[in-house]
Amino acid sequence: MSRRRFVVLDRDGTLIVERNYLSDPDQVELITGAAAGLRRLQALGLGLIIVTNQSGIGRGLFDRAQVDLIHGRLIELLRAHSVHLDGIYLCPHRPEDHCACRKPKSGLVEQAARDLDFDPATSFVIGDKVCDVDLGHAIGATTFLVRTGYGAELETTGAALPDFVVDDVQAAVPAVQRLLAAQKRIMVYGD
Repeated sequence: MSRRRFVVLDRDGTLIVERNYLSDPDQVELITGAAAGLRRLQALGLGLIIVTNQSGIGRGLFDRAQVDLIHGRLIELLRAHSVHLDGIYLCPHRPEDHCACRKPKSGLVEQAARDLDFDPATSFVIGDKVCDVDLGHAIGATTFLVRTGYGAELETTGAALPDFVVDDVQAAVPAVQRLLAAQKRIMVYGD
């Protein structure tokens, strides 16, 4: 039996409204359609994880406990829409720390793959920044750039080379469905 496949999601600008160095749980606001999109991805049998860079911790702007409160609020909002996250993985480091876990490096996805027993190369990575797309390429996943957050601006620069560009998480679902169906047909009928 094949292992469960996962969607690797960015947090800020992808699932929740971008707020520079978000530190207040009361400011967590789901992007319109994000919960519905996650619910549909979940209904396809996919696992859902968030991988997020949170350099505000390393910069001393807020601490891990504050981020945990933000994630608690996010989980609460998603639960109200019947969405379950399988995990949230975060990098607390600054870019200049050169850690192995800061996107686009793959350390956090590798940790999640060990924790949850999945193959990162079969994942779908969805985000609004170059580091999200580059992370997806680094692990061999299918990449989606969403036009929410910084995505629309990034799309115009051509700095990211995703497999798909979509309006938001919900708009990624039909493409994911088509890819899953095509791969299922290949498995049934062979190459």
